[in-house]
This record gives sequence, C-alpha cells and structure tokens, in this order.
Amino acid sequence: MNDLSTLVKARRSANKFIPGVEILDKELEEMFQLVKFAPSAFNLQHTHYVVVKDPAVKQAMYEASGKQYKVQSASAVIIVLGHKDAYKDVGKINEGLMNLGIISKQEFDATVDSVLGFYEGRGEAFMQDEAIRNASLSAMLFMLIAKEKGWDTCPMIGFDPDAVRSALHVPDRYVPAMMIAIGKEDTGSQRPRGYRKPTGEFVSYNSF
Repeated sequence: MNDLSTLVKARRSANKFIPGVEILDKELEEMFQLVKFAPSAFNLQHTHYVVVKDPAVKQAMYEASGKQYKVQSASAVIIVLGHKDAYKDVGKINEGLMNLGIISKQEFDATVDSVLGFYEGRGEAFMQDEAIRNASLSAMLFMLIAKEKGWDTCPMIGFDPDAVRSALHVPDRYVPAMMIAIGKEDTGSQRPRGYRKPTGEFVSYNSF
C-alpha cells in the first residue's frame, strides 16, 4: 500500500485491537526512522516518543486512560511528548551545517539569536502551544507510516496527563500531547466511517 490517496483513506482510528499481537522494536524503529523527517518549526524537532510495551507500565497507561479497552488490547501504547524548550537546541541542531560550511558563522549566530528571541519573546503559553503543535504534526506522520506498514492506530486525548507524567517519569518541560494505541485492529465490530464534511463546509479562499 504505497499510493498516498489509498493510504489516507485506509487509515482509521481503531477502537478495538486483537489482543496478544506483538509489535517488534525493530518494526517500531523502522517507523521512527521515517518519522524523523516530519516538519517542525525551525527544524527544532520538538517531539519525543515514549513506547510502552512492558505489561506493568502498559497497565498504568490503561489506568491513566480511564480504563479504555483499546489501550489494554493494543500491541503498544505510545505517548507523544512535545518539548517546550526545544528552541534552546537551535545551536546544537545547526552547528553541523556551520561545520560543513553550508552556513557561515555569521549566519549561524544570526539563526541562534533569532530563534531564541522568537520563543523567549512570546513566552510560556506560546512554548506550550508550539510543543503540542509540532508533536501533533509528527504524530500524524507516525500514524500514516504505521498504516503503510500494516499497523492500525488510534490517537487519544482521553487520558490523565499527570498520571502519565508520573508513571513514565516525564520531565516537567515536556507536554503529553497525545496517546497513540497501536496494534492490529479487530474489525469484527467495526462501524462505518463517520460523516465527513464536504470541502465547501471547511475550506474558504482568501477570507473566512
């Protein structure tokens, strides 16, 4: 399945998975090798993924999700985090370009100063929004890649972020943007796809 239109239409949020299906770390690693090409503001790569397969930790995610069965039956649960301080890595991310001579020291310094000023000038609320925004972009790409590789996913916002933080030891400056259950969908009770608005209801040109 490598036609993009077919892939986009085939991806659905799976509400029930076949229990006991193992997903190998090697398969997940192949997905993340592609996910790293997701877009992010200033190439800051705000996203961090925590893959949960250990039964005890997975049980904690099940509890944090309000005991949703899809979490319990999934092959893995993936927590998508956004880093509020990603902008502080701008130097580290761009120094390779400078060392290779692709950008000059002057351009490097200007980029670092510009990005630091951009984020610090907009404050904490903006950093929080940016963490979630960029993590969400990455998460969508992950779900499409997973589907292309034969896995089904369900993005979830119904969870207790503090419980997730505690169970996974998430640093304070990372925001839990979403939870993704991944596995093989149990299609036995799959419902028809929900209503999708025609484009005329959600697309405007040149003004609202």
